[in-house]
Amino acid sequence: MRHPPISELTSHLGYWMRMVSNQVSLAFAKKLEAKDVTVAEWVVMRELYDVEALAPSRLAERMGITRGAISKLADRLIDKALIARNASPDDGRAQSLALTAEGRRLVPELAALADTNDAEYFGHLQPDERQMIEDMLRAIAERRDIRTIPVE
Repeated sequence: MRHPPISELTSHLGYWMRMVSNQVSLAFAKKLEAKDVTVAEWVVMRELYDVEALAPSRLAERMGITRGAISKLADRLIDKALIARNASPDDGRAQSLALTAEGRRLVPELAALADTNDAEYFGHLQPDERQMIEDMLRAIAERRDIRTIPVE
């Protein structure tokens, strides 16, 4: 019995995107690991950097993940003294998350690692090539309504 021809693995754009993405992500994760921070923790910290404090539910919404996932991430970051959980002065039941002084100090350092990682993988691209790739990926994300921030 003859089978119809099937496409090669390497003929799929998703294959190449995944190959590059996996390597970029792994390299970044290793850089963060040296600072005792995971990619997911870095994302939480970066989201909190530009605000004074944020309710866990709002942070979960911004990141596109569950409240339970935010709770677990917050607990890990609290244990590392990088964020604090504070009760609302208006409503004792409501809580907010905020960077500690150490967390606030660390975010620019971690951002520099992200910039270095980006440069290592994409620094050889011309600015217009980089912009074209970014525009295409943003268009795909928009068309597919992909809003979840990648954390793993």
